[in-house]
Amino acid sequence: MSDTTAATPTSAATAATNPLLDFSDLPRFGEIKPEHVTPVMNVLLASAKAAVDRAAAPDTPTTWTDIVETVELESEKLSRAWGVVGHLNTVADTPELRAAHAENLPRVTEFSASVGQNLALYEKYKAIAASPEFAGLSPERKKILENSLRDFHLSGAELPEDRKPRFAQLQEEQAALAKAFSDHVLDATNAYAYFVTQQSELAGLPNDVIEAAREAAQRDGKEGWKFTLHFPSYFPVLQYSEYRPMREVMYRAYVTRASELGATYGGGKTEWDNTANVVETLKLRREEAQTLGYQNFAEVSLAPKMAESPAQVIAFLEDLAKRARSYGENDWMELSAFAATELGMPELQPWDITYAAEKLRQKRYSFSENEVKQYFSQEAVLKGLFKVTETLFNVSIRRDEAAVWNPEVRFFRVENKDGTLVAQFYLDLYAREGKRGGAWMDDARSRHKRAQGGVQTPVAYLTCNFSAPVGGKPACFTHDEVITLFHEFGHGLHHMLTRIDELGVSGINGVEWDAVELPSQFMENFCWEWDVLTDMSAHVETGKPLPRELFDKMLAAKNFQSGLGTLRQIVFSMFDMVLHTSYDPSSTTQNVNDLAREINEKFHVIPQVSFSRWPNTFSHIFAGGYAAGYYSYKWAEVLSADAYAAFEEAAKATNGSVLNAETGTRYRREILEVGGSRPAMDSFKAFRSREPDIDALLRHNGMSGQAAH
Repeated sequence: MSDTTAATPTSAATAATNPLLDFSDLPRFGEIKPEHVTPVMNVLLASAKAAVDRAAAPDTPTTWTDIVETVELESEKLSRAWGVVGHLNTVADTPELRAAHAENLPRVTEFSASVGQNLALYEKYKAIAASPEFAGLSPERKKILENSLRDFHLSGAELPEDRKPRFAQLQEEQAALAKAFSDHVLDATNAYAYFVTQQSELAGLPNDVIEAAREAAQRDGKEGWKFTLHFPSYFPVLQYSEYRPMREVMYRAYVTRASELGATYGGGKTEWDNTANVVETLKLRREEAQTLGYQNFAEVSLAPKMAESPAQVIAFLEDLAKRARSYGENDWMELSAFAATELGMPELQPWDITYAAEKLRQKRYSFSENEVKQYFSQEAVLKGLFKVTETLFNVSIRRDEAAVWNPEVRFFRVENKDGTLVAQFYLDLYAREGKRGGAWMDDARSRHKRAQGGVQTPVAYLTCNFSAPVGGKPACFTHDEVITLFHEFGHGLHHMLTRIDELGVSGINGVEWDAVELPSQFMENFCWEWDVLTDMSAHVETGKPLPRELFDKMLAAKNFQSGLGTLRQIVFSMFDMVLHTSYDPSSTTQNVNDLAREINEKFHVIPQVSFSRWPNTFSHIFAGGYAAGYYSYKWAEVLSADAYAAFEEAAKATNGSVLNAETGTRYRREILEVGGSRPAMDSFKAFRSREPDIDALLRHNGMSGQAAH
């Protein structure tokens, strides 16, 4: 292990020569190189460790300023620099950057573990909480102390000294496994290509998908069309391709990525198989839980969340599954019957389901998702998104200038109406090689009051994986992609519109993980409002807005197969919870994929094929911080649907729009601005004046009324 205490600033690591050491403003993307990473981590780890040592020293006064601020300010520099490295590792992966990240990840993890286990520092925090000073602290600072004491416990600070090294090792090994898991998924996704040389094999595919495939083949110096497992390329094949062999081959490759079958179906390498990684991760998590005195890792995961116990989460999921079951059965029965009678498919294979569902949607509602997509050109969508935000929250959004990591990335600023800066954000919309799949928001820096005066404004990364412009035309988004963009922007607003000046509870910091999806899922609802869509749609060729007739069809189809969709999410959530409560990773009779099939059989109505290895790419729980927490999407959806109902009620009461500025101001004040400075349930009740009700969620999903059995 590298010695982080001996490092001192050198000419190789000063703010002038190393852009990662410059905290004066925004990251200097474009100048940052892999060789900058280790020198800057030497400096920042040494500084952070020195700050911890000063705070924990016996003669250091037990005050907020001398203890908490001392640690927080140096740790924030480390967090910001390492955050830039981690961000680049996900959006601009290269072998050199990956190696630099891998070299320093154990060092960062080791430092974090050492802080969490520092008993002397823990005693200082406890002393502040027990001191006369505590009564005079702000509610925000009291919440930070409360969270910190809990986190010290979860980090093993109270363990006997002889057990702390092993506990720290558990953290380091888990961090390394999470990085490897993510790298294997990315590598397996990047490595696959399906080349088409016969025009007839393209039947059914949208023109923009075909054009993107042609350009991809050209970049490889090949004739024909290249399709990949990146979502904008893969999913339209499943949805539209008339050529069934192509659907089957690509489906098999997709669901076996990063598994022992990857080489068979997807051309992957055996070293990308995540099977052993998953088992080892589960063993380490179980050991961590038992070391801390918990029965299982789910109990550890839930300690800082809203949910009180694994049993409560499982009961919540089982209740929702019971309510959704008959809707899912009906969806599957209708789809199977349609495929048999209309498509000549008496038995739907998994690579047929998405295709058949799209055909049924088109027949029942007389429109296709690709038809809708032509109206959601990128600039129109962004204009509409920004208008919703500006109307509800009394801010302005405009383009800004900053160094970026890719020419496609854009930068914006959020201002108050008087022009004062509130926040800024990067927007990275398109899929490309070297970029992790999915969509997410991350913080580049958080709001806090600077020691030298003034406030550091927050900056966010907003990352998606949509189709880039092709054939000289603007990029167009599917309605699902529009919803995804609104979702991530909701996370961004939670981070950016905070009014809390204390780092530990500013923005999304300190928010319970199962409440963090409230603002993101809340924003999705606006994508189904006519007066919103008319301002955010413009046909890519004619410029005309979405026709009312087409919108009405979309609305009628909104809950098309929502029963199946709900059951699918319950399978993911229940699998995650069982995996971290009762499953034995040392089992020789049931592996993780066996468990996935068992959970699917119990809670879903669509059979799972024997060769599916979807847990091997379940990055949320093995590389994304959602371990024993995936349920939070459904948990928070109860909160978000109920919060949005306040806007529906205001619209009804005023006979106006859901873009009700008065309700928006209240939502901003009680939910977004307070960040993690108080319990999420208190924030919700402050906004709604009551506890959450599941009825709004069921209504929004077309499953209101009596519980289905």
